[in-house]
Amino acid sequence: MSSRTSLLGVVLLLLLLGAGGRTLWLWLDRPIERVSIRGELTHVTAHYLRSQLAPLVQGGTWLSVSLPELRERVREIGWLAEVRVSREWPYALTFELVEQEPVARWNDDRLLNPEGEPFDPRPVAPPAGLPDLAGPAGSGAEVLGYHERLSSRFSELGLSISQLRLEARGAWRFQFDDGIWVMLGRNDREARLARLAAAWRRQLGTQMSHIRYIDLRYPNGVAVAWHGETDSVDADLGAGKGD
Repeated sequence: MSSRTSLLGVVLLLLLLGAGGRTLWLWLDRPIERVSIRGELTHVTAHYLRSQLAPLVQGGTWLSVSLPELRERVREIGWLAEVRVSREWPYALTFELVEQEPVARWNDDRLLNPEGEPFDPRPVAPPAGLPDLAGPAGSGAEVLGYHERLSSRFSELGLSISQLRLEARGAWRFQFDDGIWVMLGRNDREARLARLAAAWRRQLGTQMSHIRYIDLRYPNGVAVAWHGETDSVDADLGAGKGD
């Protein structure tokens, strides 16, 4: 008889604890009353982020809201690279946000971060002075890395590269900040760049204001088109143009 009584007591205790836990849960699981934003923000404002976060938490309750699911939805907001979400008493959510760092324009309507990953800048205006890069889908890191190498190479000549393009067939072309386009092509890029640097030191650097574009897609020389002329070719030009 005593064992049956003890068992009944345990069951009653569990029921009471369950009911108390349910009551406590219902008491704590109230609508979210406040959203806090933490993080260093340079390009976006807290007001913009709150306007984007408000629809995501609207109608949610403090305990029932799924933090992992909410985090994934918040990551879709433009300009956010990393997101951490936590509950804060009483009835508040805290968002720790890491902003994207734009280092280049990408395919006219997007930006690249330092890892070469594209992101949508809208509705925030991109900062001025970013290099303009373009390439096929998935080539952001490659194009960004090559821009950095070319920029380091030509900085010794006092030149900076404002645009770099990787075409679908693998050919490269770039533009110096003074507006001169350089057709680099696909093959023998190192040898072609070396010829360009030599020609720039020897002659082209003093005539840069007259140059329309430079074509390096030749086996032994450099072709130069001048402003006001249909075609003009530098000396030592090879027999035919390559890729």
